[in-house]
Amino acid sequence: MQTNDPDDPFADVDPQACPTAESLDVIGTRWRLNVLHDLHDEGEMRFNELKEATGASSRTLSQSLDALTEAGLVDKRMEEAAPVATFYSLTEKGVALGPVFEELDAWAREYVDPAEYTGE
Repeated sequence: MQTNDPDDPFADVDPQACPTAESLDVIGTRWRLNVLHDLHDEGEMRFNELKEATGASSRTLSQSLDALTEAGLVDKRMEEAAPVATFYSLTEKGVALGPVFEELDAWAREYVDPAEYTGE
């Protein structure tokens, strides 16, 4: 819905556009959500720690991290001292997704059957 409010960042957006759908284009892939969730829970992590935590291949994880960095949700820090290490953490914009993950976790606890994931 278009508004005349100068403080509304969506005031000039096409009324057919959906901010929620646009947001999901940025964060909505399985791997991107896993990366964001792990960084939210664990804080700064090395590439290999994220690879192990998410189960993503190196290529998939690298593509996801590049997209999240480009979107301004993740920071990349290189440590040049031997051994060379790359660390990833959430930006302020990424940290702002914290309540979203907390709500998703609460929803899952109420509506997702754990037996589907535990093999029971």
